[in-house]
Amino acid sequence: MLDAEQPPTSDQIRLYDQVAGQVARLIEQGTLRPGDRIPSVRRMSGQMEVSLSTVTHAYRLLESRGLIEARPKSGYFVRDTAIRVPPPPKATRSNIRPLRVNVSQLSRRLHDVLASPEVIKLGAVVPDVELLPMQRINRLLMQTLQRFPEMGHRYDIPMGHAPLRHEIARRMIDAGAEVAPDELVTTTGASEAVYLALHAALRPGDTVAVESPSYFGILEKLETTGIRVIEVACDPETGVDVDAIERLAEQGKIQGAVVVANFNNPLGCRMPDDAKRRLVDVMSRYQLPLIEDDIFGELHFDAGVRPKALKAFDQEGFVLYCSSFSKTISPGLRVGWCAPGIYQDAFVQAKIAINPAGSIAMQAAAAKYLQTAGFDLHLRRLRRILHERTRKVASAVYEHFPEETRASAPQGGQVLWVELPRGFDSEQLFEEAAQRNISVAPGILFSPGDRFRNCVRLNCAIQSNERVEQSIIELGRLAKNQLTT
Repeated sequence: MLDAEQPPTSDQIRLYDQVAGQVARLIEQGTLRPGDRIPSVRRMSGQMEVSLSTVTHAYRLLESRGLIEARPKSGYFVRDTAIRVPPPPKATRSNIRPLRVNVSQLSRRLHDVLASPEVIKLGAVVPDVELLPMQRINRLLMQTLQRFPEMGHRYDIPMGHAPLRHEIARRMIDAGAEVAPDELVTTTGASEAVYLALHAALRPGDTVAVESPSYFGILEKLETTGIRVIEVACDPETGVDVDAIERLAEQGKIQGAVVVANFNNPLGCRMPDDAKRRLVDVMSRYQLPLIEDDIFGELHFDAGVRPKALKAFDQEGFVLYCSSFSKTISPGLRVGWCAPGIYQDAFVQAKIAINPAGSIAMQAAAAKYLQTAGFDLHLRRLRRILHERTRKVASAVYEHFPEETRASAPQGGQVLWVELPRGFDSEQLFEEAAQRNISVAPGILFSPGDRFRNCVRLNCAIQSNERVEQSIIELGRLAKNQLTT
């Protein structure tokens, strides 16, 4: 039977899909109505003759799809605003052939489309400004410059602003990671952190394991550094296949890995803690660098604690942890960081060579904000809104896209992965939508092997208004037209 902390096998996935499907049908038929308490985990386990952990996985899936909600000390209940969403996509498969990445041309085309202020930015991963604590940050920035006017006119040290590194170290405790301030290096966003991590730990011609699908921003950096990739299977709920990475490491086919363990972009999946521990153990055993992008780690949808980072299980220093405040405070701050572990000297040297100093004023304003209770209050509001908007976008996809469409059930983050029937061309949809001032991210951007051509990624952090709703309806119309012609 399935251990609650282990990634499920394909047979176990079928079991909890069956449990989730049965409860969903009862809700759809009206047998279970909004506000009704559903059978407890133990009772459902007995009724369906499956393990407790299988039912727990099923209920988590239903919760992420917006059908049920957990109430402290009371159990699970049908949500008052239960909505219908597409079924989740199936797990992807590994492609063990090393590939050279070539996504930059299409990525540039997407950025060109997004540059227009008239475009509905469903293709970006940028939070709408209304979700950001702009006024608070602006006041802190002005106060900082008024008190220390020279801050805006001098270089920072390569390690970064010391008070900010102290605050980041404190917040990383919530991610289960004990990192000292002098083990952190600030960067100009998480993108720079990942780029420098690749320079510090790997060499051109190396091969790394990545999730399939994988964020195209990571793939672009691998392309520019001359690093090849092997695409590893990914489950839409539990993340990357650790067994596959272990086999690749054992066979000497990879020199590292790049993983988004918490709310993978684009699937929104989260690795269980035991899978995270196993992955770190594998990479440490073979002394291979593991680059972790945890930019969405704070944006979990459940009411529980922040999920642990891979760095929480790193005893040997092989994890290079990267993150930023671009998704939680402001992308315009350009404040990120890395905990490079044993690669710190090489990381700092790479930073000195590429971009030795960030904005002290921006870092100081971020540090001041982190010292207040306002950040946690802001995060709670942000998580709630992102969850609601993700469910709303998924519901619109269910209503307006072709019948066989599937969509991810993100457990956090701000994106939705939409899988259309085979034969669909997301690049064609991208171009047709761009002509109508609508942007989407075509699926082939998320693979160096021309996979996921029938998929698109949608941004759920966009402002919720009638124009956005009409844009999703138009995307559905274009998708149906393409499949019928």
